[in-house]
Amino acid sequence: MIDSASSLNLKGNSRPKSKLLSLDQGRIPPQALDLEEAVLGGMLIDRDALGRSIDLIQPEAFYTESHQEIARSVGLLFQDGQAVDILTVAQDLRKRGVLDKVGGEFKLVQLSQRVSSAAHIEYHARIVVQKHIQRELIRISSEIIADAFDETTDVLELLDKSEQSLFNVAQGNLKRNYESSLNLVKQALDRIQEISKKEGLSGVPTGFAGVDRVTSGWQKSDLIIIAARPGMGKTAMVLSMARNMAIDHKTPVAIFSLEMSSVQLIMRLISSETGISSEKLRKGSLSPTEWTQLTTKVHALEEAPLFIDDTPGLSIFDLRAKCRRLVSTHKVGVIIIDYLQLMTAAQGKGTGNREQEISTISRSLKSIAKELQVPVIAISQLSRAVETRGGSKRPLLSDLRESGAIEQDADIVSFIYRPEYYSIHEWDDDGTPCDGQAEFIIAKHRNGSLDSIKLRFEASMAKFSDLDSMGSPLESVYESSMNHPPTSYGPVEPSTDNAVPF
Repeated sequence: MIDSASSLNLKGNSRPKSKLLSLDQGRIPPQALDLEEAVLGGMLIDRDALGRSIDLIQPEAFYTESHQEIARSVGLLFQDGQAVDILTVAQDLRKRGVLDKVGGEFKLVQLSQRVSSAAHIEYHARIVVQKHIQRELIRISSEIIADAFDETTDVLELLDKSEQSLFNVAQGNLKRNYESSLNLVKQALDRIQEISKKEGLSGVPTGFAGVDRVTSGWQKSDLIIIAARPGMGKTAMVLSMARNMAIDHKTPVAIFSLEMSSVQLIMRLISSETGISSEKLRKGSLSPTEWTQLTTKVHALEEAPLFIDDTPGLSIFDLRAKCRRLVSTHKVGVIIIDYLQLMTAAQGKGTGNREQEISTISRSLKSIAKELQVPVIAISQLSRAVETRGGSKRPLLSDLRESGAIEQDADIVSFIYRPEYYSIHEWDDDGTPCDGQAEFIIAKHRNGSLDSIKLRFEASMAKFSDLDSMGSPLESVYESSMNHPPTSYGPVEPSTDNAVPF
């Protein structure tokens, strides 16, 4: 039986009374206007409180436009090293033509009277930021819902866009359309000051003195390509670097291996770390001394911040998602892909032929490096042109396989060249023996010089190391990295001038 009372409403509307909406039932975006006023008031009356809170909160975090403009003026004055108070903020607002828009000088006086003490300004600022994050989540979710209902939307692209937006919120990197030169210059000066404290290495050290001298370590947001023909030791090179970065310099490293299993990679690392040949480890034929050596020296590898993913046929979308999680969760500082040609692009629209797909992957890797602010190292295959070419077998940029986009997108393109592979036993530049040696050729360096660095290669352990026949450490190269930087910016020519000394 139908309840007659529930079928009627006060004004004869056919909608049931329970469905009527009133103003107090409407939704208002999360906000904390009283705390916003307390934060701005604290900034105006207490310079110490301003210093404690200015880095916690951006103008965009405030709910009202007037509060955003006041916060923007406070930030500009603070960056210029000027005094921040009612008079200076009012003058800046007047100069920018927004003083009347925010409520005039009376508004600033009200804000300064809102608080008697700014002791809790950091706590208040964090709550304002939390409200801003809530509003951003609501906005992002609304956009995702709208796009998800659109039948023309590419699902993988939507998934990537959604994950990127949420990642930006989680990291506190809410994107802005532009930054003023004032902000950028300040960031650059801070970066230079930070670099000066690192004794010459501004990036992640590779563990190879000659390479670090030329590059000053792998830099944030750079895409580094390491290319060579099969059998030259590409995987051995990146594993040696990964070992140096993770164990010696405690930098978390993520390796995405599309060719070898994670256990095979760990076996190689164990061989390199313990000095026991890979063949002995595969067969398990170890002497008692070697067993002791294995159990004692493997501890450093166990504790290393090293993360290996051996998912086959990894797509660029999956890679981006996994990298975001690794950077967010484990603070990964370097990403390694072995190797580029085994990856796949999105199985959606516009993938085109294989060359276009490689171009898409290359651009995406550079995008990942820039978004996450970490160096991305990708191994690449070279074409057979190296084998068929007469004379020198040193690789050239034109030998990069399948796509010129790799050369275009990469910040650094490097090659591995081992003359011994071609039954050449002397270096062609000075006639010295080259057995057990390799060249790391930096053929493109967007932000630095070119060079060719000679390294030692131990085939039994698949390991690269600094070339030093006397067995002494190459500390002098690190010490002189800033005092004697390479100066060549032309084509790569094999040279012993800038190579690591024998």
